[in-house]
Amino acid sequence: MQSITPIYIYNMDLNDFISAFADQFEDTDESLFTPDCEFHNLEEWSSLSGMAVIALAKIKYGKTVTGRDIKECTTIKDLFNLIASK
Repeated sequence: MQSITPIYIYNMDLNDFISAFADQFEDTDESLFTPDCEFHNLEEWSSLSGMAVIALAKIKYGKTVTGRDIKECTTIKDLFNLIASK
């Protein structure tokens, strides 16, 4: 039986990414999610949030990122650029 590989046809948009990123948080004020937000400093950020971002990148954008990749990013825009470059 032949394996089917999903095809991701998705142009990444920064505003869409910020919205999808913000959806990973329940208690953080949405106004804090800007391109320059240093997401590691968010009170709600945790290793579980990092895993959610890894899943977001894979499921929504078809991209693979690691925890190390995420640690190297400072802002949400850095994270967006990382995922877009994969």
